[in-house]
Amino acid sequence: MTCDTPPRILLFSQRNISRALFHCPHYEFEDVICQIDSTELFAPNANPSSLRYGVAKRLAYHLPVTMNPGIQRLEGRPHYDLFFTVCGGPSDLLAVDAALNWRHLCNTSAVLIDELWARQIPLYRQFLRILDRFDVVILYYSQSVQPLAQRISSKCFFLPPGVDTLLFTPYPKPPKRAIDVYSLGRRSETTHQTLLRMAAHNGFFYMHDSIAGSQAIDPSQHRKLVANIAKRSRYFIVNPGLINRPEITGNQSEIGNRYFEGAASGTIMIGESPRNQEFAKLFDWPDALIDMPYGSAEIGGVINELDRQPERQDEIRRANVSRTLLRHDWAYRWEAVLESVGIAPMPQLAERKGHLQNLAQSVLEPSPAPKAA
Repeated sequence: MTCDTPPRILLFSQRNISRALFHCPHYEFEDVICQIDSTELFAPNANPSSLRYGVAKRLAYHLPVTMNPGIQRLEGRPHYDLFFTVCGGPSDLLAVDAALNWRHLCNTSAVLIDELWARQIPLYRQFLRILDRFDVVILYYSQSVQPLAQRISSKCFFLPPGVDTLLFTPYPKPPKRAIDVYSLGRRSETTHQTLLRMAAHNGFFYMHDSIAGSQAIDPSQHRKLVANIAKRSRYFIVNPGLINRPEITGNQSEIGNRYFEGAASGTIMIGESPRNQEFAKLFDWPDALIDMPYGSAEIGGVINELDRQPERQDEIRRANVSRTLLRHDWAYRWEAVLESVGIAPMPQLAERKGHLQNLAQSVLEPSPAPKAA
């Protein structure tokens, strides 16, 4: 998983600590980084369900000192240009802090935090001490950037989630879309029941979660499965992160991974648009999202209307795939990280971008007319 040149990036991964489903896109991002940069991946083992890990985590919420939860420590290694890590939330910093002294090993450092709601920032006050030691702190949640920046001295900025578009794209050989509707993860019960009735009476193939599992057996295989299902689905249900948990989110409405996965796979996305300024910038093409309020029972009518417009469907699918290839691949996210710390990208990144651009252009080309019998 490393490039042939000597490593300049030290990448800390939680992949041997947690297989939680929401961590799987993080590991996908790490894998792409390893493909396009000179990287050493450090992924120590630990058992988050052990007594030691649990005690260390509880103490970290209340005390200005951290206890090693059972993490192998990295000592006496070569010097790197950049230390980078992706954390699901601030509590993941406990493992990072225990594993190494990145300020001693690396010229500069950056951390990406997936889930940090503004109203929860005070709960993580002890973890903010660790964040303060990073040169750059990157957040997926745009509306949390300013509240966090007021509490730490690190440079803070928003970076949207991304996706391995080469994994999710249905091109150059689009498979048959045999699944009518795909709903992954959190969902509205009202919409779900409507789709179940459509599946029972209209012959719909409605693909949805039927168990409340939260762990992946193999994160990489899980991402491949999600990609393969998505690019075989006609419609994909999407909604803002934790939309049914206002006690956590407050007034925030943030963009989750589903929007990028759905667009990259060429599905027609149906759901609620996040109420923030960034979404319209990121998905600024016609019909990127067919807007439907969360909890709506009108999904049958929405689908029936779209099914009467095959040309519009084809335009939506091609636009979603091509725009995502050009703007939302992990390569562009890594480029933004490098720019934030003043490090030039390596040639592999430009090569991947070139491949993405060529593939996007081919997606926009009209399909050849069928041959006459």
